[in-house]
Amino acid sequence: MSIQSKLLVMLLVTSVVSAAVVGFIGYESGRSSLREAAFDRLIEIRERSTRLTETQAQELTDSLVIYTRGASTVNAMRDFKRAFAELNGEDVTVTPAQQRAIETYYETKFKPRADSITGQDLDVDGLLPTSQAQRYLQAVYTAPYDIENYSIDVSDAGDGSAWSATSARYHDFFREIVTRFEYDDALLIDLDGTVVYSAYRGVDLGTNILDGPYRDAKLTDAFDKVITSHNVDFVMVTDFDQYLPSYNEPVAWLMSPIGEAGRIEGVLALQFPIEKLNATMTANRQWEAVGMGETGEVFLVGPDDLMRTDSRLFLQDPEEYKRLVIANGTPAHVADRAIEAGGTTLIQPVTGEAFERARRGESGTLVQRDYLGHETLMAYGPVDMPGVQWSIVATVDTDEAFAPVQRFTRNLVLSTVGIIFLVCLASMWLARMFVQPIRRLEAGAQRISAGDLDTTLPVTSHDEFGDLTVSFNDMSRNLRVKEELINQQRKENDQLLLSLMPAKVVDRYREGDEVVAQDHQDVTVIFADIVGLDELSTQLDSEDLLAAVNQLFRQFDAAAENIGVERVRTMRNGYLASCGLNVPRLDNIGRTLDFAVEMQRIIDRFNAQTGHRLALRAGIDTGAVTSGLVGRTHVIYDMWGAAVNLAYQAQSGPTQPGIYVTSAVYDVMRDTRQFKEAGEINGDTAKGGAGATIWRLAESS
Repeated sequence: MSIQSKLLVMLLVTSVVSAAVVGFIGYESGRSSLREAAFDRLIEIRERSTRLTETQAQELTDSLVIYTRGASTVNAMRDFKRAFAELNGEDVTVTPAQQRAIETYYETKFKPRADSITGQDLDVDGLLPTSQAQRYLQAVYTAPYDIENYSIDVSDAGDGSAWSATSARYHDFFREIVTRFEYDDALLIDLDGTVVYSAYRGVDLGTNILDGPYRDAKLTDAFDKVITSHNVDFVMVTDFDQYLPSYNEPVAWLMSPIGEAGRIEGVLALQFPIEKLNATMTANRQWEAVGMGETGEVFLVGPDDLMRTDSRLFLQDPEEYKRLVIANGTPAHVADRAIEAGGTTLIQPVTGEAFERARRGESGTLVQRDYLGHETLMAYGPVDMPGVQWSIVATVDTDEAFAPVQRFTRNLVLSTVGIIFLVCLASMWLARMFVQPIRRLEAGAQRISAGDLDTTLPVTSHDEFGDLTVSFNDMSRNLRVKEELINQQRKENDQLLLSLMPAKVVDRYREGDEVVAQDHQDVTVIFADIVGLDELSTQLDSEDLLAAVNQLFRQFDAAAENIGVERVRTMRNGYLASCGLNVPRLDNIGRTLDFAVEMQRIIDRFNAQTGHRLALRAGIDTGAVTSGLVGRTHVIYDMWGAAVNLAYQAQSGPTQPGIYVTSAVYDVMRDTRQFKEAGEINGDTAKGGAGATIWRLAESS
């Protein structure tokens, strides 16, 4: 077997055995942990809801003690009792119109609303106010207003009574308590049980809770306990019960005596609505946000096995709630009553071992069917609140509670199979990766052999493969440096060739043409000689002479490039150039003449700067020429032809410095330049004459 095969088998065996062992251990511990986590999460939800309920009750009772011991409440109790007593005096009367208004209110507003909620036909005659004070207050503060808010926003009805004056002083205080803490109402009850003040001024204003039409066993019993306690710090909390003035909606009462130690003036009763408790139990209907999932809920149960809060399913889907509870044994009329009342508080019965244990003060968890018939996981416990015996239960369907266990089992099996499959792939990949550095080096060597000297390989390890890769990169870097040196030398050679010949000629020379020649038409040639350069060589040493010559010729080259003249070659003390040779130009004669003038200026500046006496003698002709490379060992770019010969003769013939042109140049430029006839030179038979006239540029003299 190869090393790669041995490595593959080793990785497979080790990984598969490890995955199987770890998977089995993970299954056992994970399954147990997830089941415990499901119970713990439910217990946490129950404990959180219990703490919120108990804390809320404690805060409310503490606040109630502060209110009842405060001067505002004590004085209000005294003043309202006195004002209420005055309303029963002879000076106060209820007019027939006011009496009819009261009766109309009960018949057209209160009764229809109460009947629709209770499902009963109320006897209004038994509910109408009887005492003069009660009738008067309801005629002024109850009948004229809507049944939703009554007259809680009105501090003084403006009737001029002492009760209204007292209300103007204290109503804002009690209204703030009611609205801020979201109570349904706040009642001031005197020691005889008469409601001498109500924040909402509803139908219970002026009634007597001991013998009036709204007397209730829980309310009456709580009142008696508060009165007989003789303790101003005593607070009584009642269980929820239906209260007719609130249209039989479930309400609880918080009651505490008003007064000072040893002297109780009356009782402050705060009407606690079921909505506040429901908001705590349902987390404002954000069940999933607080970890209850899709089926979890928390609710309270009273000692009568009836719910004290609303069912989650009822709030989400009343019809589905009705279908399930009836299927689980709840009477149909009970479900219908919950639908009519808009909640399950004091309506939906719940039974089972969990509720029995909670009533005994026990806390724990178990699995049992709930009131919907679902098998659920329950966390139960008692609620520690004075005056009530509630049990709290947090539930969640077992399918949802143990769904993580099922998902874990399924995922573990799938993941184990997937891990084994991935291990197989990874083993093959690792075995191949083991030899990958060698293959990478092989590919790099092939790229270098193909001419890619920029090839470098990443050093991915610090082992022998890494050392080999570093050595390979060093080799590639050295080859690249040598290649760069060769390219630099090639560029220098190119620059040297371009300084000696045109680019087109360089290209042909590189391609290996043995004969590089080209004919040109309409080319202007200038043959210039620097007069006095030989005498200068006797006056200067070699370095100074070379510096002076370089200075002149570099300025000539710059002027030629600027004007558009092409330098062909330089001689010992001469300069051969042309215009229109490789770049055709219509004004090549004018450009050449401008270049000759510029050469004259350069020499003049040189003389002025150095004190030497150099002069320019240049000859210019135009016509056809031939250019090309001359020589084999020492190649020179040169130009020849009749125009070159005449330019040379025009330069060499005269003895005086100046710029001399042939007749061909003179004929073109005589209208723009001034010339003087300067004699003749030997003619060119090609141009049809034995002699030729030359002309001297007047401006150059």
